[in-house]
Amino acid sequence: MRGARKLLIVITAVALVLTGCSSTTTESFPDAPNDASTLDWQNCGGNFQCATLKTPIDYSDATLGQFDIAVIRYRDPGQHDRIGSLVINPGGPGVSGIEYARSAQYILSPDVLERYDIVGFDPRGIGASTPIHCLSDAEQDVLFASDPKPDDEAEYAQGLSDTQAFIDKCVAKTANLAHFSTADAARDMELLRQGLGDEKLNYMGFSYGTYLGTLYAQQFPNKVGRFVLDGAIDPSISIEQQSLIQAVAFDQALANFIADCAQEKNCPLPPNATPAFFTELFAKVAANPLTMTNGESKRLITEGLVVTGTASALYDDISGWPQLRIAISQALQGDGSGFAQLADAYSGRKSDGTYINNQNDANIIINCLDWQESRSNDAIRAAVRNFVKAAPVFGPYVAYSGITCNVLNQAIGRTQITTDQNTAQIRNTATPVLIIGTTQDPATPYAWAKALANYIAGSRLITLKGEGHTGYGRGSGCVDDAVDAYLIMERDPSRDLTCFQ
Repeated sequence: MRGARKLLIVITAVALVLTGCSSTTTESFPDAPNDASTLDWQNCGGNFQCATLKTPIDYSDATLGQFDIAVIRYRDPGQHDRIGSLVINPGGPGVSGIEYARSAQYILSPDVLERYDIVGFDPRGIGASTPIHCLSDAEQDVLFASDPKPDDEAEYAQGLSDTQAFIDKCVAKTANLAHFSTADAARDMELLRQGLGDEKLNYMGFSYGTYLGTLYAQQFPNKVGRFVLDGAIDPSISIEQQSLIQAVAFDQALANFIADCAQEKNCPLPPNATPAFFTELFAKVAANPLTMTNGESKRLITEGLVVTGTASALYDDISGWPQLRIAISQALQGDGSGFAQLADAYSGRKSDGTYINNQNDANIIINCLDWQESRSNDAIRAAVRNFVKAAPVFGPYVAYSGITCNVLNQAIGRTQITTDQNTAQIRNTATPVLIIGTTQDPATPYAWAKALANYIAGSRLITLKGEGHTGYGRGSGCVDDAVDAYLIMERDPSRDLTCFQ
């Protein structure tokens, strides 16, 4: 879930994995005797090298030209017995794989770092690669602060108008807008494998990155190497099912937060609080926005920002839940600073009002290209009551998301989905795929991990019983050890594995 924004312009099944600090080492890039890469690598700081991969804009029409795909790799100075490259993707769509790879030392275990080059890339449309561009920073601010759900006919009409204006800006500012799908990015990844000189693609994808990996395995099953798909997306369900299931999962995560908060001494919730506390809070902020009392002057913290901040905090029970308690305490005093910090971290907004990259524009467009909306706008509106019934808190904020995709389809003249991800089960991968699902994951619900394990024949499923989004590197030695053994010793779990936080 990439947040709760102007809901006619928003979410499908996506997620944001926050990265750690970048490496500050000044050591030179070490040599490796079996490095067969043909990419033109240039040093770009410490143990990092950067390159540009050229890929066709349209794989069926070379005359359209090429996209530039930014690539980076990290090589540990103590590397030995090099296995090859491990390509990583943090999620999104829209999150920078370049910036994520710069945090390689904080993401992967030392044992993995010593055996692989860690490779990140910004998929087409994202970050330093040929980008999708729609809104200015000021326009992004307006979008995130705007009314996140229509409550009457006038607000619905305004939402349609805003959605059309958003898509019009994307079309005007971004050439070849129809060619930024994840299916195309997966084909780019095959060219990346070839450029890296690896016989098979070793890959670790989180959240949306599991979908990118799934489409690669679907198109190139004989090139699948060590594949870890953590926080899985089910490729076989509809955009409506995605939104509904995800809304239910976030409502459940919120209920879990409320139960946990009651055990904390600094819990700002009233005794015997229920999720209705949040629907009431959102309604109060809609009528009377909060203000930000530190940092920026006179910034209004609106319903949209409070909803986004709440959803953001639910990704991680270790750091997000304490931050949410603080934000609620402040909000009860009229101070929106805590919710602003949560929402800004989620959207990539910096304190000076600029955004770190184009992740929000890319997220919306790529999701709509990936997941065909088959319902009319009227049918979407008619289904809103099902969302409200199933997920009273977050359901109303995601129910209208498919309308944006309808507007985009009309703008680019697309009438049907261009990939077969909804029908083609994956069989005969060269290497068994490892899938990880966390039982209380709000962004990629556990049911999706089970579905993906069935979708990819011969895969292995690691179940992490716990809270939060994704499983690797989140405190479970059971998960981390199994993944590391799979990557380093090529040891497949003999059976599906259950671990605990």
